[in-house]
Amino acid sequence: MKHKIVLAIGGSSGALYAKLLMDRLLTLQEQWSAVGVVMSSNAQYNWEYELGNKDYENYPFDFYEKNDFQAPFASGSARYNVMIACPCSMGLLARIATGTSSDLSTRAADVILKERRKLILVVRETPYNLIHLRNMTTVTEAGGIICPATPSFYSRPETIEAAALTVVDRVLDLAGLELRTYRWNEGD
Repeated sequence: MKHKIVLAIGGSSGALYAKLLMDRLLTLQEQWSAVGVVMSSNAQYNWEYELGNKDYENYPFDFYEKNDFQAPFASGSARYNVMIACPCSMGLLARIATGTSSDLSTRAADVILKERRKLILVVRETPYNLIHLRNMTTVTEAGGIICPATPSFYSRPETIEAAALTVVDRVLDLAGLELRTYRWNEGD
């Protein structure tokens, strides 16, 4: 079965993670049949500010407006089986944790959780306060996966992109996609 993936790009810092995730998804096209993207206006601003371009406009995915509740993944009947919020701001986390389906990203997360499908939130904040931690606990108890944007270094990444890719590859592993990446004590 090919995956149907929702990608919510939140408004926190970390546009590089979203870019690398989309780049990696392009190399794994045989494993998915649809990728629907919802990108907040803050996410667009941060992409342009942090990466210096508007390349998000060039990806061949299906892009949806923030309030487009006609998007297929606004309903469980469309059978999207994975949702990734990357990066996931603390505000987006809070709205998901409280079930506030006020836009397409939060509605999609609500649908994924109610259908018992895979929700992965790549939270990007430091340090965490108690509200953040409680919201992460709530999402975890509801069946979601919290995957902080915390790079690993045992692969000895030599660039910021290589370090960020350690997070992206972990997210794709969690999503159930098969990819070639560094594995501990398994070589390259």
